[in-house]
Amino acid sequence: MSITVLALASSLKAASPNLGGIAPRGWQRGTEVELTFTGARLTDAKELLFYRKGIETTKMTVVSDTQLKAMVKISPEAGLGEYGVRVRTATGISELRTFYVGALPVIDEKEPNSEFATPQKIAMNVTVHGVANNEDADYFLVEAKKGERISAEVEGMRLGTIVFDPFVAIFNMKRFELSARDDSPLTGQDCFASIVAPEDGTYIILVRESAYGGNGNAKYRLHVGNFPRPTGVFPSGGKAGEEIEVTYLGDPAGSIKQKIKLPAALDPEFRIFPQDAKGICPSGIRFGLSNFPNTFEVEPNDTPDKATLVNFPSSFNGIIEKNGDVDCFRFRGVKGQVVDIRCAARKNGSPLDPVMTLAIAGGANVATNDDSGGTDSYFRATLDDKEYILTVSDHLKKGGFDYTYRVDFSPVQGNTLVAIPKVAQYSQDRQTISVPKGNRFATLMTVQRRDIAGDLKLIAEKLPPGVTVSVDEVSTGIDSFAVVFEATKDAPIAGSLTQIKALPADPKLPCNTEFNTNAELTFGNPGQSIYWRYNMPTLGVAVTEEAPFSIQVIEPKVPLVQNGSMNLKVVVQRKEGFKGPITVIPVYSPPGVGTIAAITIPENQNEGLFAITANAGARIKNWKTALLANASTPTGVVWASSQLFNLEIAAPFITASIERSAIEQGKSSEILCKINQTTPFEGKAKLELVGLPLKVTAAPVEIDSKTKEILVKVEIDKTSPVGNHKNIVCSAVITKNGEAIVHTLGKTDIRIDVPAAPKVVATAPATPGTPAVVAPAGEKRLSRLEKLRLEQEEREKAQKSTPTPQKK
Repeated sequence: MSITVLALASSLKAASPNLGGIAPRGWQRGTEVELTFTGARLTDAKELLFYRKGIETTKMTVVSDTQLKAMVKISPEAGLGEYGVRVRTATGISELRTFYVGALPVIDEKEPNSEFATPQKIAMNVTVHGVANNEDADYFLVEAKKGERISAEVEGMRLGTIVFDPFVAIFNMKRFELSARDDSPLTGQDCFASIVAPEDGTYIILVRESAYGGNGNAKYRLHVGNFPRPTGVFPSGGKAGEEIEVTYLGDPAGSIKQKIKLPAALDPEFRIFPQDAKGICPSGIRFGLSNFPNTFEVEPNDTPDKATLVNFPSSFNGIIEKNGDVDCFRFRGVKGQVVDIRCAARKNGSPLDPVMTLAIAGGANVATNDDSGGTDSYFRATLDDKEYILTVSDHLKKGGFDYTYRVDFSPVQGNTLVAIPKVAQYSQDRQTISVPKGNRFATLMTVQRRDIAGDLKLIAEKLPPGVTVSVDEVSTGIDSFAVVFEATKDAPIAGSLTQIKALPADPKLPCNTEFNTNAELTFGNPGQSIYWRYNMPTLGVAVTEEAPFSIQVIEPKVPLVQNGSMNLKVVVQRKEGFKGPITVIPVYSPPGVGTIAAITIPENQNEGLFAITANAGARIKNWKTALLANASTPTGVVWASSQLFNLEIAAPFITASIERSAIEQGKSSEILCKINQTTPFEGKAKLELVGLPLKVTAAPVEIDSKTKEILVKVEIDKTSPVGNHKNIVCSAVITKNGEAIVHTLGKTDIRIDVPAAPKVVATAPATPGTPAVVAPAGEKRLSRLEKLRLEQEEREKAQKSTPTPQKK
């Protein structure tokens, strides 16, 4: 008995941890710090999964089920900025939260500092961890020499805690505002301010919520120092793998040049960090990477006759330097050539709202675009053997020294983007994979194709030991599919960040592939806008402790036909001692296939039927899919899935047309069904009318492969509702391999009428010796149309036999 109880208790732990927050929110690189993780179900914590390299966990201590402490060592070479992290336990993977790595030592804000006259004195080149309470203003005092740069940058909204829109300002001691900022294209709702000290002395830095809101959760990281804080960079991109010199724009101390070695791989999240002898900027500037050489605009190029000549393919860079400025580029097209022209400005933190126009030199416009899939511009064009002019300008005709942009002028190239769709808005639920030992977990994935045809194959790299993936090839025209992760019984409890790729089944087809899912960390009014999210290029996968149950779908031996239905048999295997109900939900439904939302296999039962249907347009194919199940345990919800099973969609074996009918209350009639057989079958098939009105019955009939027509007798009760009753169909069940193939055939109406008044017919006495008239043995069965015609004739006869009233 004791062994059973211990085994059950172990399996009941299989519920993913919850991570609510991390403290402190950031720390200096090259040092160690103890982090406190708060949440739920943290007792069996095993590992911290960081989405970037540079942070090493040296010790983990479980304080309680709701608190975990970890010592981490931050490498001196660790990249600055945001690090996504999850807690992996023996029972799952937590939500993602973020931690920031900075270059400066960290101190805490100290109250009272809410008045200009009582600021907190701090040294230069520190990061302050503070809180902006409601109607709070935090003042900090620094000393600086004349000509010394003073920069202040706030991370608030980017911490992903709450909607907190910070404001920062720098004052002299006379309370004259020297620099102030709320939002910035580079930092979103966060802000920075930077000046060159006009004289020796002390200066005040103010941090507050922009509308004087805030609360105890409005935490921020204020970086104060001599570091550069430019507002832009030129060029705003480069060729992958090369060394490039960039110029940072907008720093109060003047432009800064810096040489940068670019990574060889294309990384959409790549950023560069402005740096000089005085320090390094706390946050990076997004920097575009391509496989094409850089081209730079040559001023003046504001008219077509002065356009900068560019070659194909290339990436050309420019600045809309003043209000009303237009940049023009000239190139030669090749007849039939298809090109993508994509401008990146806002994406890279530029204030420019770009508008691009492509025109034949001296001729008509070919294409123009303002915003395409965002605030930047894109279009595709098919060229001729002519000269073309591409112009770039700002939507509101604005300009400035940091209105930078980058245009990728490139050939069309195949791309795939794989993701796991959200199961609920703003939720991270089931955005990672937790596979119980000796069990399975299934998820729905989607793929967006761009300029790539043919079948795709899904590849998972860097899976935990003992984990395999089952997935069907993704056919042309299919954008979603089921993926089943399976762990062996002896797989170690472990985790990894797995790379997911969708590549052409034909290896000769070139294709860029990317996996991306995101965690929406900060959202709110207006309209539940998303203010900060973290993009993840890899998928968290973990092997967890055994679940208290597993499920299997008995693979059907017969197809699901178009306009048909099927019950999938789900079989449960329970661990000893686990008796609870189990909910089963679909993972993926092929095109044209519908399912019920969920079924529940009751307590102590081990089987259930999961109903599915196919409409007339269901795509005929042998599909692969899975079902996902969950059960509540004392520590949370446990998930496990079925195997990836085959589901064949086929054309109907038979079709039918059903005659419409009109029947009086209290009578019976026969409805003609005409059968068209498209696939031969053996034995008998059972036909039954479904959807009949109240108190109308029709006995099932049988057909075989030779049946062309059959009559179905319908009995109408004398109290059946009068009227025209629609959507009556015929259900046909063909048995093959011991399983039912259920068809839904045809559609008809039945009209129920009130019985006509009985006719009074005067009959003459029979003449003696005259033989009685015998009715025909078998009268011809009338169709509905013939019945309607007969009824009309009788009405007309009745009208003629009725005397016309005489006028008085």
